[in-house]
Amino acid sequence: MTRKQRRLALIGSGLAVLAVAAGLVLSALRDSIVFFNSPTDIVEKKVKPGDRIRLGGLVKPGSLARGDNLNVRFDVTDGNREIAVAFTGILPDLFREGQGVVTEGALDGTGLFKADTVLAKHDETYMPKEVADALKKQGHWKEDYEKKTGAAAQGRTQ
Repeated sequence: MTRKQRRLALIGSGLAVLAVAAGLVLSALRDSIVFFNSPTDIVEKKVKPGDRIRLGGLVKPGSLARGDNLNVRFDVTDGNREIAVAFTGILPDLFREGQGVVTEGALDGTGLFKADTVLAKHDETYMPKEVADALKKQGHWKEDYEKKTGAAAQGRTQ
């Protein structure tokens, strides 16, 4: 084998190893790349207890229950399914029933989502594209959402 052939073989082997490593990383991150999972996604994917995920949807009206020592329970729904959430801590100022929320945490063995972080929608007119798409898909999109989000929605679709 000449020096040129050895160099080409070494470069080819290096590229092959790099391609395999990139493929393994992408396959491992396939489910983690999503910004959040809706309650329907979590039920359909059969998420194992203890796996850290993000749960997103709307806080179900009438489900908010405050307990002692900053303990809070509420349900997150996407219109089809709902998942009970338990959180201990101070909720964001904009957190309320009927509003969008993204929680980070894990399911326990009973199906209760134990959140360690709760993120609330940041103003009256903003709606993340993923939430809007999920609401449209589930048939819960209201035309007055379009009026409220108006220019922001048009800017996202162009």
